[in-house]
Amino acid sequence: MQNLRLTLKSRPEGKLGSEHFDRVEEDMGPLADGKARVRVVYVSLDPAMRGWVSPDTKSYIPPVQLGETMRSLGVGIVEESKSDGYKVGDWVSGTPGWTKYVDVAPGEISVVPQMDRIEHYMGVLGLPGVTAYQGLVIEGQPKEGETLCVTGAAGSVGSLAGQIGKALGLRVIGIAGTQEKCDWLTKELGFDAALNYKTDDLSKGLAEFAPDGINLHFENVGGAPFKAAFRNMAAHGRMIFCGFISAYNGDIDPDPLDMTTIIRRRLMLKGFTMPDHYASYPMLFSELGKLMMQGKLKYRLHVEEGLENAPVVFNKLFDGSNTGKLVVKVSDL
Repeated sequence: MQNLRLTLKSRPEGKLGSEHFDRVEEDMGPLADGKARVRVVYVSLDPAMRGWVSPDTKSYIPPVQLGETMRSLGVGIVEESKSDGYKVGDWVSGTPGWTKYVDVAPGEISVVPQMDRIEHYMGVLGLPGVTAYQGLVIEGQPKEGETLCVTGAAGSVGSLAGQIGKALGLRVIGIAGTQEKCDWLTKELGFDAALNYKTDDLSKGLAEFAPDGINLHFENVGGAPFKAAFRNMAAHGRMIFCGFISAYNGDIDPDPLDMTTIIRRRLMLKGFTMPDHYASYPMLFSELGKLMMQGKLKYRLHVEEGLENAPVVFNKLFDGSNTGKLVVKVSDL
């Protein structure tokens, strides 16, 4: 059986590209006792992956080492098993990396229930769902009637955070990068309002929507959307930081904020990452499943074909050209 893996060749100083990876074609060989062979169906492309290929050893997760298979989340199907922990046909979810096949031991990847669509595990019942719920509900502690602002609101995490906010009785405004995305937020997902950061006056729009200020803010992007929200926070507002994609490629910010605002408005700023909360995943998935069954959570995938295209497709996250959770289809179900 022939496999294809993409391994990290060099560390980028700006955008990630094909030149930073080696294409490894190899014979998988016979399966070892105690292991299962997984055929990967989808791999996830997430902004955090840009940080994983940096040399920073003081981050929340160790960097991918040179020569290693690129780390990524994904879902797949067990093709062969010599392990009591897996059987042929099982659906599995975990971190297979940028590879077509991967051999795993018990505990290295999780068996998940088979639903009507395996894609659910890339959206609501995957990392985007638990990230949105943990960030908004557990870290943000929302209260009914409060005003929530979400940047990157049409993305995989932001769109779910806004919908969870609506389910909890919040007034929700989203910031996105195209009119189509803004229309999707308000007309299909139930956001109360949406602003296009490329064409709208964000500070004016936020002030009109929330004249008394924003109580709770869910940050995914950084840059102008973050600054507009920061300058429109209410006293005792909470800002939850999930991502800061505008800074991941090393761009310099020419317009720094007046950080004394944190003191004057008694703001709380809090960052979080999901590796700190693995023990909470069963509870988070349970709550997300309830909301999905009630029809309160929708998502959409932006699917690109071919593992070899992953390094180039990845940059759709940074130019905003993806329309939904960005994934690469590696093989058919």
